[in-house]
Amino acid sequence: QVQLVESGGGLVQPGGSLTLSCAASGSIFDTYDMGWYRQAPGKERDLVATITSIRRNSRIFYAESVKDRFTLSRDDAKNTVYLQMNSLTPEDTAVYYCNAVQTWPRDEYWGQGTQVTVSS
Repeated sequence: QVQLVESGGGLVQPGGSLTLSCAASGSIFDTYDMGWYRQAPGKERDLVATITSIRRNSRIFYAESVKDRFTLSRDDAKNTVYLQMNSLTPEDTAVYYCNAVQTWPRDEYWGQGTQVTVSS
């Protein structure tokens, strides 16, 4: 069983920055792809950014809406994934979730979510 614990959410003004962290309970980055998703009120949960596992070459993908503003990184020694968010807008307001997924055999985990609110 893998546990994912997110932190770093909060209230920030438009144009500001936040860094989210997702700590995994074990060394899973060899085989698990890691990702950040977000869900705004009344909307579906959308992909924000992902990084594939070490075995799958640690490739990073960003949703078009956050490209050039958000940066995903991973510290393998700390079993932690980060999401640096810059130039935040009210449209970025959502609950942000960390995700870990192994493609084979299929296995998936979610964090509890952390609220990000962008407002003046």
